[in-house]
Amino acid sequence: MSGMATMNISLPDDMKSHVEEQVKAGSFANASDYIRDLIRYDQRERDMIRAAVSKGDASADSASTIDEIVESEFAAIRAECN
Repeated sequence: MSGMATMNISLPDDMKSHVEEQVKAGSFANASDYIRDLIRYDQRERDMIRAAVSKGDASADSASTIDEIVESEFAAIRAECN
């Protein structure tokens, strides 16, 4: 990994407790690992949405609803990841 920067964030008590539970359960080494994992997940989700929108923009008109198209794209991407 390249350099790391420090960022202080404020969380409501219930969110702080949730982060601490994830670490205590052994899912993550520390709170920073958990937050980094959440950010990576968010980045992937946003990339998938951008890809789906681009694919839709480049395709012909469809009789499917937006929700159907989005779910179909997410299902295809999830299948590739498994």
